[in-house]
Amino acid sequence: MQSSLKVLSEHACFGGAQRFYEHDSTVIGLPMRYSVYLPPQTKQAAVPALLYLAGLTCNEETFMIKAGAQRLAAELGLALICPDTSPRGEAPQSIAGATASWDFGIGAGFYLDAIQAPWAQFWRMESYLIKELLPMVTSTLPIDAERIGIFGHSMGGHGALTLALKYPGKFKSLSAFAPICAPTQCPWGEKAFTGYLGSERSTWAAHDASSLMQSHTTAPYPAGILIDQGLADKFLPEQLHPHLFEAACASVSQPLTLRRHAGYDHGYYFISTFMQDHLQHHADRL
Repeated sequence: MQSSLKVLSEHACFGGAQRFYEHDSTVIGLPMRYSVYLPPQTKQAAVPALLYLAGLTCNEETFMIKAGAQRLAAELGLALICPDTSPRGEAPQSIAGATASWDFGIGAGFYLDAIQAPWAQFWRMESYLIKELLPMVTSTLPIDAERIGIFGHSMGGHGALTLALKYPGKFKSLSAFAPICAPTQCPWGEKAFTGYLGSERSTWAAHDASSLMQSHTTAPYPAGILIDQGLADKFLPEQLHPHLFEAACASVSQPLTLRRHAGYDHGYYFISTFMQDHLQHHADRL
């Protein structure tokens, strides 16, 4: 696997290096791309890292180009890792329905392992991240595997919350921007889960952040979770439901800082505005 690892490009950035990679994934069975920002501190020692999961229609470049995270990451000594949002290439794109809509299929993997045909063959983003990408990145780069945080936006916020709750030992800190907090109760989630998991709703709760939080008996992240949500976000009323995650956290005494911001929408102008707070949140816990 590692022999297939290729650096597609590298760019000096705030004393560190912004890199874009491709490798042959054994989990997905296709070439996959991801990006890594290495702060200047990696020249001396391994550093903690944040895994960022992007939203619908995005890829491994979106966050690194738009979020403006590298300057503060360099100051704090944090590496940044960003995978793609789904499998890509001729084989998955040739599946009927894979490119028919922007919220399902290509660019919309929802960070889970599909169990329904034909999606189960390639749409295995949960296993890819946990079993392949993170072990590979931490073994090939100066990144401390014991100090990994996770965050994300929208669909990626859903991914960050659910993976952090399913694998609490792997992630030491957690935050999200405008996450899909209860996908079993919104159109985006119902469409994705029906396609990837099937119509049997009993399988869906394992991929719903609010349901997962309620299943805990004690706070899984006692040092606190940070979520920022814009109140001018057009997806807030129908798709995001942060109040349900807020209630779930309260039910298990999970500390949550949920900040609601007047005037901010769903995009990267919003994300970049509060990026410093999120990186500091993770740095304080890693």
